[in-house]
Amino acid sequence: MNNMEPHIHQKNVLKVKLSKLTNKMSPPQFVMLVFLFLILVGALLLALPISSASGLSIGLVDALFTATSAVCVNGLAVVDTGTVFSTFGQVVIAVLIQIGGLGFMTMGVIIAILLGKRIGLRQRLIIQQTTQSKSSSGLVKLCLYIVCIAFAFEMVAVAILTLRWMGDMGFSDALYNAIFHSISAFNNAGFALWSDSLSEYVNDPIVNLTIIWLLVSGGLGYIVIVELIRKRKWKPLSLHTKIVLVSSGSLLMIGFVLLFALETLNPQTFGQLSVSERIWSGFFQSATARSAGFNTIDISSMLSASQLVLIILMFIGASSGGTGGGIKTTTFFVLILATINTFRGGGQIHAFERKISTDVIMRALAVVMSSILCVLIVALLLTVTEGIYEEHFMEVLFEATSAFSTAGLSMGLTSELTDAGKAIVTVTMFVGRLGPLTLAYALAEKKRKSKLGYPEDHVLIG
Repeated sequence: MNNMEPHIHQKNVLKVKLSKLTNKMSPPQFVMLVFLFLILVGALLLALPISSASGLSIGLVDALFTATSAVCVNGLAVVDTGTVFSTFGQVVIAVLIQIGGLGFMTMGVIIAILLGKRIGLRQRLIIQQTTQSKSSSGLVKLCLYIVCIAFAFEMVAVAILTLRWMGDMGFSDALYNAIFHSISAFNNAGFALWSDSLSEYVNDPIVNLTIIWLLVSGGLGYIVIVELIRKRKWKPLSLHTKIVLVSSGSLLMIGFVLLFALETLNPQTFGQLSVSERIWSGFFQSATARSAGFNTIDISSMLSASQLVLIILMFIGASSGGTGGGIKTTTFFVLILATINTFRGGGQIHAFERKISTDVIMRALAVVMSSILCVLIVALLLTVTEGIYEEHFMEVLFEATSAFSTAGLSMGLTSELTDAGKAIVTVTMFVGRLGPLTLAYALAEKKRKSKLGYPEDHVLIG
């Protein structure tokens, strides 16, 4: 027993030091640290020979890229998920996607509840950070709602897709594929077990509607879904929920109309499809571009104008608190309102009979400007590392936007990246998943009032 006492003492000292270190961290810093830890663990697992279909390790660089893409629910892949990874590797990817989509604190709360542990104030602050909840009250119940909602949506989709695919591939394969793609779709990850994504089901209403239902629901955000379940009427909904619903629906329809109109002129894509296939393809790509990452047509064969539409949709992304990325629909909506208001002569900005504060507008502007800067820097770096010439710049811009917005769509550049390019895109996916969110909360939490007052002066704008 005496020999064990020094070991126990050292363990307790280490535990105290670790506790002090984490207590000094702000919630955004802690979130980033845990996400990095999840990515590293995932990379080590995916680098194991057992994760590869060939029995040989895929290498740490590709494993790190894939783990980052899964945890950040991106979907970009440097190797084919369905053929390169074994069943074990694919299960690891699915688990990483689920944790990344739900949020590690949500999973931690569920485990703590099962073990009978108490959720302290600091844990609640971190939960508030990861779920983007407006209040610190009722967060444990919210986490339970999140898990129940996610599993309910995924289980319904698994049942539908299993019934649809079991005639093509047998029950066990259909169930496995249904589980993987349901997790990937609801969490807006975009990982698929087929090299052409979902192109085989371009005109399949069951697959199209199920996947769209999952990715749109996940992209709306858990807070919006909970509020819709509770209130069920338009008038009592919060301003956030109303903006999310209106902006998401508008972007979905605008994207569909533009893609349908543009690609109808393209003989390499819609020109080869029937009218019904064009409708399904346009609707599917409009929905999936906003952070889901699946595709039913070849993105690289689309017109440059259509690719630009996809870049804009990817950059906007899903909604705050959802499983998708981008600057968020609410951010885009608020800035559109601010712009229109400026053209009308200024004054108070409002929507749905509610006032929007100047602080919210400034945070939205900060998120957009930092995101644009990040995408342009990444595009510049990739142009250098990959030796891209002018005629291929659209591929670089598309890739940079997709990585930052965690959209997962690609024109084919991802699989051809150099190690330097993979490193750049890996960092971009991580920054894109946490950057705008962390920046917005950092600006919201730390309001420093200047002790000095300066005289106001005029600056010419425009």
